[in-house]
Amino acid sequence: MTLDLEYDTARQYYICIPATEPGPLPDVFINVYRKRKRIECQTLDLVKLNQKITDAHSEVINMSDQTIQDLLRDVCTEVSGLFRVSEAIAMLDMLAAFAQLATNHEYIRPELTDTLAIKGGRHPIREQIHNSKFIPNDAYATPQTRFQIITGCNMSGKSTYIRSLALVTVMAQIGCFVPAQYASFPISHQLFARVATSDDLDANVSTFAAEMREMAFILRNIQPRSMVIIDELGRGTSTTDGLAIAVALAEALISSNALVWFVTHFHDLAQILAERSGVINFHLAAEIAPDASKMTMQYRIAEGPVPDRRYGLVLAKLADLPAAVLNKARSVSEAMDQLAQRRSSPSRAVAIAQKRKLLLSLREQLFLARDGTMDNASLRALLIKLQDDFVLRMTAINREMELYPDDESETEAHTEHVSNVSVHTPETQALGSSENNEGMNNKLVSEPIVIESDSDLESERVTDNDSVVLV
Repeated sequence: MTLDLEYDTARQYYICIPATEPGPLPDVFINVYRKRKRIECQTLDLVKLNQKITDAHSEVINMSDQTIQDLLRDVCTEVSGLFRVSEAIAMLDMLAAFAQLATNHEYIRPELTDTLAIKGGRHPIREQIHNSKFIPNDAYATPQTRFQIITGCNMSGKSTYIRSLALVTVMAQIGCFVPAQYASFPISHQLFARVATSDDLDANVSTFAAEMREMAFILRNIQPRSMVIIDELGRGTSTTDGLAIAVALAEALISSNALVWFVTHFHDLAQILAERSGVINFHLAAEIAPDASKMTMQYRIAEGPVPDRRYGLVLAKLADLPAAVLNKARSVSEAMDQLAQRRSSPSRAVAIAQKRKLLLSLREQLFLARDGTMDNASLRALLIKLQDDFVLRMTAINREMELYPDDESETEAHTEHVSNVSVHTPETQALGSSENNEGMNNKLVSEPIVIESDSDLESERVTDNDSVVLV
């Protein structure tokens, strides 16, 4: 009879017999399991041996545990010395790493002063992982240049620049040589960094909410001896709100007297704060070919805000976007520039255009009121509200018009571009449906709609078939 001894963690040792063995099994075999190709079984002596193995294993574990407990009692009396030894080894390892960096990578010994001045500073990590030579940059910050606005096109090296400043500052304050030709640093009590924010789905927080949460923490804890780096604040919301919040936060950071590097794509921010005390503008330079077929990133810091050369359109062209899309984007960009220039230089024509838009808005709201289903009391309250709002806004426009000289040619040029812009309020949402007002822009009212006012205001009439009169 052919017998094989095998082991299983649950059954321990057992005997295997081929299923092809003729004849019945002897009575000495117990715990028999018949399978398709073999028969598994044990004997009474084998079960006893398995039990002895289990008892021996348990005894070994108990003895080992007792030995470890005795060792711990002996070591605890010397634990303070062991901690000092481990700290000494860690310090030795750190100093050896510092020495290797300073020897092999052209690091220099920094100075501790009241001024941050870096000549030829480099990013300590990126210069090691990039195949091409890392381009160094300078930095200089004093109380009169404590808030530095960094602008530039995408991929120009803005984020790398401010992160390198933070890293070399930390390296200098822990006693390490730094990657630069010369470096001096003030002692910073805190380092705040607001960079690379994304959605936090686990906390149910959006990108913008995460940005605001981090900025709130910075504003609560910032001190005059702090250092702050901020990368593209306000990009998680609309352009207008983002710029407004960026300006407000920048004002608070300037007032804190801390050293701040503020990277942004809001070019208006650089213009708004340009004359503010303690603010200076820098940009990362880039060179564009005359035909916009090539863009060369110089990765060098330069003084002043970034020139407005439509870097985004050039990068989009280099990314092989369709020509039709690029042409449309260019035309929209030019139109927005013209609109911004017109808005930035107020004139009498602009005020007249604003007045016309206000009257057209009132006209549409009156049409909605006429075609709606509001009761008389609600309708009267709405008309009074519309009248009060209209009077306030028209009075403000009239006061502005008194400041502008008459310019009939400019007036005609601007009023030709005014369109019928609707102003919807929560009250007018329920006045009339779009079906009731369909084709309203092409419909003339045979009789003017009149709102009686108790105030002694001059009458304003919309010309060119706009039959709305405020008496």
